[in-house]
Formats: sequence, structure tokens, C-alpha cells
Amino acid sequence: MEKLAIHGDDKVRTNPWPVRAPFGEEEIALVTEAIRSQNLFALSGHFVRDFEKEFAALYGMAYGAACTSGTAAIHLAVGAVNPNPGDEFITAPITDLGTVVPILLQNAIPIFADVDSTYNMDPEDVERKITPRTRAIIAVHLFGNACRIDEMAEIARKHNLILIEDCSQAHATKYKGRYLGTWGDISCFSLQGSKHVTTGDGGMALTNNEAFHRHMWLFCDKGYARGKLGPRAYEFLAPCYRMNEETAAIGLPQLKRVRALVEKRMALGRKLDELLKGIPGITPAPITPGSEHSYWGYALGIHDWNAETFSDALSAEGIPSSPGYIGRPIFMCAECCVAKRTYGDSHFPFDSSYAGRKVEYTEDMCPNVSRALSHMTRLYFHEGYGFSDIEDIARGIAKVARLLPRG
Repeated sequence: MEKLAIHGDDKVRTNPWPVRAPFGEEEIALVTEAIRSQNLFALSGHFVRDFEKEFAALYGMAYGAACTSGTAAIHLAVGAVNPNPGDEFITAPITDLGTVVPILLQNAIPIFADVDSTYNMDPEDVERKITPRTRAIIAVHLFGNACRIDEMAEIARKHNLILIEDCSQAHATKYKGRYLGTWGDISCFSLQGSKHVTTGDGGMALTNNEAFHRHMWLFCDKGYARGKLGPRAYEFLAPCYRMNEETAAIGLPQLKRVRALVEKRMALGRKLDELLKGIPGITPAPITPGSEHSYWGYALGIHDWNAETFSDALSAEGIPSSPGYIGRPIFMCAECCVAKRTYGDSHFPFDSSYAGRKVEYTEDMCPNVSRALSHMTRLYFHEGYGFSDIEDIARGIAKVARLLPRG
């Protein structure tokens, strides 16, 4: 009698999974060139400036600002908005904390909109959350699938708000024929190790707005107006997020390959979608109408089981997965939100006279999120997989769905 591997049966998958290999000979050659130059400082080299220009050109944008991480890229964008303490930014409840931290570091207050059936922000709830203190929307494209960014852009125009796109998981991905990252005032990308373009760590912010670009470029460098106002002149308070030449050299060659890489992931994702159709209790990864899906991760809907139980059984079959992605809404994972643990004992800006209202973060403030996360598991795969690997993933899911008790 067939049993699950977690109950002692053989695994569906015993062979090792392909290891992702994003770097090739061109990266090695350019990194070697950078090192042999004996200069890895961006402001006296050319790789970082080249990377900014080529990254912007890929998206048809005017300006790029390279930095040290996706979190830093969001911080550049929030810094360019230049909020007053207590101003509000509306963003996603399913995301990495890197989307949220820069808001608080600029003494603004994060407000979270609920999600729709794609796990992305619901534009209707975004509009409901707007107050006189709202300055910007940070729209997240989760897992490589677009949020309804055209609706977000219309809401931002209607209410005179800045729209920032977090494209960390959605490189070279199109929505209604247009790249994500080109719909907002500023777009931000992570280059962390799991991303479609990776330098290990790193970030990029894009804009068509010259004033925003200048602010972001200075924001990377402590607000240092080098050579403009004397030997030492700092225009505003800012951190140091400068990218180095070696990092940019790693990223440059990947810009030529990223669209092909995304198309390979799309083919793998579509194959898995097809194989999962008709399995009772299972829903393939949702795709926003009009969007491509670049499958940074595969969000599998598991409606008849708890996410942790299903994920444990699937992993036992040799199919790695992670229950619920982040487990709980991001604001419930972070003491800087739940306990308002920010600056010493002050709880600033939440408890300051600058705050327009009292904001509390509770599990039920975005009711769709907790339901979604409790019945979703993230599957790991990448462009190095083949269709036989995808077939093994589907076989593992089908076996667990068939044999794991529901409830």
C-alpha cells in the first residue's frame, strides 16, 4: 500500500537538484579586470556608472542609482520622497522587511493594504487606506507576478502621491506589454543571491525624474555634494550605500541575459501550471491578468491542508518547499511594527506629535493575508532546472495531495 515518505515510503525525488549557476566566464573576466585596475571605488572607476546606465537602458529609463542592497534601493526612493516625520507610506503585507525598514528609517509610518487573490496588494484597499498624511505607495510585485500596477498608478495620480515599485522579485517581467519598473515614479531592484540578476548583494533604483535621481545619487553617498560647494559639503542627512566596482562588474554581463533567463523560468512555470491542473485541493501559482510571471518563487495554493503540514510532507518527498513564505503578515513578524521598537525607548515616530493618528498593527487588519499564508507554500526552482525536474515536483505534489489527510 502506497504511503507518504514522511510515513516511511520511498521519496519521489532522491537525485540532487541542479545548483543554480548565475555566473560565467564574462563575469570572471570583468571582475578580474576590476581587481587588476587596483581600484574598486566607484567614483574613480567606470563599472558602477556603466552598470547604472545599462540597467536603466534595459528598462528604457533615464537614470539609475546603484547601491548596496534592495533595502538600500527602497531607502533611496523613500529618501527622494523626503517625507516629514509621521507621513505615511502604503505598502504590502506580504514582502520582505526590506520594503518596510526604509520607511521607518526616514521617520515615516508604514500602512499596510490587504491582498487580492494573487497575494499582491489590492488597489481598492490601497485607496481605502489613504489619509491626508499619505505621501507615497510602495507597490510590491510578489514572486515575479505583477500587482495591478496600472490601477496603482491611477490611484497615485488621483491623490497626488508618489508611486514606488518594488521589483526585487520581478526583474525583466512585463505587465500589459510593458516592463515592471516603468510604471511608477521610482522603481527598486534587489540583486541579492536569489534574484534574477544577482551580485550576491546589491540594489538599483531607476527613475525618469532628474530631481529624484540627483537626490538618490547623493543619498548613496551621505548627501556629499562632491566638488560642488567646497571641499566638504553635505546637503542633507543620508547614509553611505555606495556600490563598488567589483559588484557592478558581476552584474553587467547578466543584463544581456536576464530576459532569456526569465523566459526560461516562464516556460518551467507554465509546465508546472499544466501538470498541477486537476489535482484536488491544489491551485497553481496565480497570475495577474495581463501579467507575465517570472517565477522568482512558485506560490502553490493548498486549500485542504495547513501549509506547514503539507510543506513538511512535500519536503519529505524530496521536494523542497517553505510553508506560507513569511508565515505571518510582515508587520506581525517585526518588533519595529508590533512593539514599535525603533529609536531607544521613544517609539518614534509612532508616539510623536508628528504622527497624524495612532497606528496599531494587528493580525486582523489585513484579513486576507493570514488566510492566504496559511494555505500557501513556496516551491523552490530556478532557470537551471529542466522539465524532468518540474515533472518530479508535480509528482511529489500529486502524491502528497492524494495521501495526506485533509484538514
